[in-house]
Amino acid sequence: MHTAAVVGTGLIGTSIALALTARGVTTHLIDRDPDRLRIAAARGAGTPEPPSAPVDIAVIAVPPSSTARTLADHQKAELARVYTDVASVKALPQAECLALGCDTTTLVGGHPLAGRERSGPLAARAELFQDHHWVLTPSPDTSESALNRALELVSLCGAVPVLLDPPDHDRAVALVSHLPHLMATLIAARLREGEEYAVRLAGRGMRDATRVASGDAGLWADILAANATSLAPLLTELSADLATAAQALSRLSATDQAPEATADALADLTAVLHRGVEGRSRISPPYDGPGALPHTVLSVTLGGRERPLARLLDDVDEARLELTGLELTDLELAGPAPADSGRPDTGATPTAADSVGLKVAPDVAHALTEALRNRGWTVR
Repeated sequence: MHTAAVVGTGLIGTSIALALTARGVTTHLIDRDPDRLRIAAARGAGTPEPPSAPVDIAVIAVPPSSTARTLADHQKAELARVYTDVASVKALPQAECLALGCDTTTLVGGHPLAGRERSGPLAARAELFQDHHWVLTPSPDTSESALNRALELVSLCGAVPVLLDPPDHDRAVALVSHLPHLMATLIAARLREGEEYAVRLAGRGMRDATRVASGDAGLWADILAANATSLAPLLTELSADLATAAQALSRLSATDQAPEATADALADLTAVLHRGVEGRSRISPPYDGPGALPHTVLSVTLGGRERPLARLLDDVDEARLELTGLELTDLELAGPAPADSGRPDTGATPTAADSVGLKVAPDVAHALTEALRNRGWTVR
């Protein structure tokens, strides 16, 4: 790949452009918003000048409701040899592309599963997609050369390709992305009417639960509407669980209830909570033992600063607020070197540690490494 065009210079489009430009691909930026275009170009994402000939690939990075029409317009203008998009809904844009007569042989639907709570080109990062899944949804008409070009794009952005049919993709993201975003937003909305003293008590749990609620409301309304068919049944199921929990708590708050009724209400509430524990365990099983997920150990040199371990853990906590999906699963404290190792005796106590091993999931290891290095730590 030598040339590319990115249509739409928001968070995702600009991040793709930054990644491609960093890999030596001449990238042309296109956006109807001149301010966003100017900012993306100033950040080094590419050139705002139009290409003089069809580029190797064009990435359509606009909201789902605009994807098909934007694609059709640029295909008609012969912007590229191959086209892909980043819409987080696939079935509806694909159907609209067919209705508009788009050339599906050169089209590969796409969706990088990465993002941030902030939007726009200023929030973009070249490493945004590193080790994240990137779904591709080629149609039966998609040519092998077009699919290979899309796979090359994913590789250049450092992501992991996953091939799915559009309906399977939409059901999956409704469960793991769209429903959580909507729930985070609804929880955050409760804070609008909360007492000031109550809001001031909000800690990491509330911040983590509502982090994505800061996203662009207009864009997310477009996304949720486009995936209504897959999302609505999940909301119905969730509503049933919420009703069960609400009824149980109402019964538990009653003062004139028989002990047996109280026990039944507590059992209903506990069952709802248990199902949550079981569901959560499917995405975060233990990192040790048979069948465990792999983990990466980052070795951080503590040095001789006062309270270095406490400062490191504080910095890890701060990084958690910035990074998506970062969970520290364990610590490994490496003691001082033995006397015969050739290293000087520092007089450290047996419980002191020269370095700390941070166990994290592989897909966040790179981002955490960079975050800690930016804070002055030596990480291997």
